[in-house]
Amino acid sequence: MSSIKLVIFDMAGTTVKDQHEVEACFVKAAKQTGLSVSDERVLALQGYAKRYVFDLLWREQLSNEDDIELKVDESYSAFCTILEKHYHDNPIYPTDGCLELFSLLKSKNIKIALTTGFYREVADIILGKLGWLEGLDHEYMGNNDSIINLSVTPEVVLKGRPEPYMIQYAMNKLQINNPEEVINIGDTPSDLISGIKAKVKYSLGVTNGTHNEAQLSEYQNHGLISNILELKKYLN
Repeated sequence: MSSIKLVIFDMAGTTVKDQHEVEACFVKAAKQTGLSVSDERVLALQGYAKRYVFDLLWREQLSNEDDIELKVDESYSAFCTILEKHYHDNPIYPTDGCLELFSLLKSKNIKIALTTGFYREVADIILGKLGWLEGLDHEYMGNNDSIINLSVTPEVVLKGRPEPYMIQYAMNKLQINNPEEVINIGDTPSDLISGIKAKVKYSLGVTNGTHNEAQLSEYQNHGLISNILELKKYLN
């Protein structure tokens, strides 16, 4: 029997196919609201709660607190509109091997939680299109028949990634007390950092998402894999 009782997955780029759409939507909103930012900087901040990112970037360019708040509100509102339209209008697919891995975890009685930097409305659009909302209750907890056991967004914790709070929230809701029984996996530096901070047994990076092996290898991790299915070797 596996010593792992819970695997916590990121969404976009890890369990949900992403062709840098989120970055494109972010850059579009930034340009639309006058925020100057490079594509490279946006990529580096993937996985973080997006309002936090806008706040961080505007603070680098403005000094007046009132101006900052107004511009953050404006940019974030534009981003939400652009992102929601994108996900409403376009098909959404799980990453290669994702459903196979979910089935394997279910067969081993290992719980599945999804964390994300998306706010709840966008997470629900994605989960709904994939059919992963089925069986989840008002707290986004699943049952024996649901594909996932829990969905966590930044709104329910003090801070999103790179802090460990979403991981700890998932552990608490799913009654997992020992971080040595948990794997955290994602495709961004913030995913790796949050897993390390939560002291999970394995904080893993998948390199076929938004970040490649060279980019993720700069951050502390317990392993980098090229496809999500390779996580199977960490279950023993």
